[in-house]
Amino acid sequence: MMQFMLLFSRQGKLRLQKWYGAHPEKTKKKITRELITTVLSRKPKMCSFIEWKDMKIVYKRYASLYFCCCIEHTDNELMTLELIHRYVELLDKYFGNVCELDIIFNFEKAYFMLDELILGGEIQETSKKNVLKAIAAQDLLQENDPSISFCCVL
Repeated sequence: MMQFMLLFSRQGKLRLQKWYGAHPEKTKKKITRELITTVLSRKPKMCSFIEWKDMKIVYKRYASLYFCCCIEHTDNELMTLELIHRYVELLDKYFGNVCELDIIFNFEKAYFMLDELILGGEIQETSKKNVLKAIAAQDLLQENDPSISFCCVL
């Protein structure tokens, strides 16, 4: 099970965070700061897996963004890398060559995509087509009634 996912820039700015367990805000900030520093200090040729406390950190850099997941010690690192890649493919398809600014200005859509892909720390949907259909339906709803918030509609 995934514990959390972080997206951050090469400068260490947090762009998106999704926690699948309850943690106090202070703990979240401490963990985030520690992991961003650790990942950014690693050389590009180093392995994308880190043993951290009793968990594993799996990360991958795409352009200027790092996608970082914390998984349980018994989970498969390669499957997590594949999940990160699937999320990036979805973002690419939706935004057309996604960049950091797309995440910054359309964070609610990035969160919605992540929620369609992962639910409660477990993979919910593996089909890119189905996730993109759900996002298209959500966009259509929002176009028809602009007062509907992207995050509130089920």
